[in-house]
Amino acid sequence: MKHIARKRFGQHFLSDGGIIDGIVDAIHPQAGQRMVEIGPGLAAMTQPLVERLGHLTVIELDRDLAHRLRDHPQLTVIESDVLKVDFAQLAQGQFFDRPPEEKLAPLGGSAVRETTSVGANKLRVVGNLPYNISTPILFHLLQYVGCIEDQHFMLQKEVIDRMVASPSTAAFGRLSVMLQWRYAMENVLFVPPESFDPPPRVDSAVVRMVPLAQPPILNEKRLSEMVQVAFSQRRKLLRHTLGQWLEAQGFAGEFDVKRRAEEVPVHEYVALAQQVDALHAA
Repeated sequence: MKHIARKRFGQHFLSDGGIIDGIVDAIHPQAGQRMVEIGPGLAAMTQPLVERLGHLTVIELDRDLAHRLRDHPQLTVIESDVLKVDFAQLAQGQFFDRPPEEKLAPLGGSAVRETTSVGANKLRVVGNLPYNISTPILFHLLQYVGCIEDQHFMLQKEVIDRMVASPSTAAFGRLSVMLQWRYAMENVLFVPPESFDPPPRVDSAVVRMVPLAQPPILNEKRLSEMVQVAFSQRRKLLRHTLGQWLEAQGFAGEFDVKRRAEEVPVHEYVALAQQVDALHAA
């Protein structure tokens, strides 16, 4: 029976063979690597990935699709909202599946059980992310960046443009700063709407995200708060937003607030967050 795409899950299934080959080549999966696919859907990428890997763990929220995927002998299926999945557990070798008639244990709010235990190697994470919750997924994964080797995601092109944007451009914003301080990223492939069934109303692209080997040491929550304040009124000079926030923190150091938020490079936001961290530690 043909699966009907569900709008509430933001389902657009990849169907272009040439694009699928291009994405899999960009991911470059190798036999034995530990990979997790988010939102496998109708398994368009899943099958070529698992053929190269030997085994693949997939996270699928749609119950009907998860049921179909369980028939594949080389897949471990986690039926769950990805925002409730603990990737640290997966990195520790705890792979899970939901059996039909066995005692279940909780993982991130889903009924699951352990099926496979392997070494504590880092995970490679891939997926065609639902566009309506792509940003929350990216921030969820940021919590687990220490146990992830790399990420390859298909997203709305506009979102990827913001992720990889340079300072002093219209696309540069909070998302740019909060990801670039922790990842090296690049737009690796353009994907037109006609590559999907049903076609979305937007262009898509594939981004590669590689965690920095030696990231800056800082309080991520403080950086997030600071950047949110800075971009809260992006048309105004920072003295009206971030300047007032810095005063409230007791910051008396050097920082040019006669700029707009998009004019400040990522490394300056990072350095400023570290200086504020030092104030709170004193």
